[in-house]
Amino acid sequence: MSDYPHPIELLAHRPPFLFCDEITELEPGVSCTAQWHLTGEEPFFSGHFPGRPTLPGVLMIEALAQTAGLAALSDKEFLGRLPLFGGIDKARFRRQVIPGDTLNLQATLGRMSKLAGRATGVASVNGEIACQAEMMFVIADATDL
Repeated sequence: MSDYPHPIELLAHRPPFLFCDEITELEPGVSCTAQWHLTGEEPFFSGHFPGRPTLPGVLMIEALAQTAGLAALSDKEFLGRLPLFGGIDKARFRRQVIPGDTLNLQATLGRMSKLAGRATGVASVNGEIACQAEMMFVIADATDL
C-alpha cells in the first residue's frame, strides 16, 4: 500500500469509468504514474473483440488523461476543479493490451494556466510502449457543471 491518495479521492470519475486503480508515483502539479489492472471482466472486452479481447485504444487515451488529471488535481491550485479534454495530438498505438495485463500509465504536465493545460502520456505493459499521446485540457470549475 502506498502513501499516495486513491485516484477516487482526486478524480470526479467513478466506476465503471475510473481506469486508474492506484497511484505508484506522484509529484503534485508535475507528473503521475498510475496502474490499471485489466482482469478481463471489464464489459468492453466481450465485444472488442469476441475471441480476441483487446483494450480499445480510446480507453488507453482516457486512462492517460485520467493520470494527467491526477497530476493536476493533486496540486492545491487545481483542487476541486475539473479537467476536461480539449484535444489529443500525436496519438500512437504500438501494442495490444489484453486481459491480465497491467497498464502502467505515466503522465507529465506541460504548460499550465488556471484555465487550461497540456500533458504528455505513455502507457506501457512490462516496459513495452502500448500507447503515447499529447493531450490538451481545459480546467472547469466543478460547481459550474
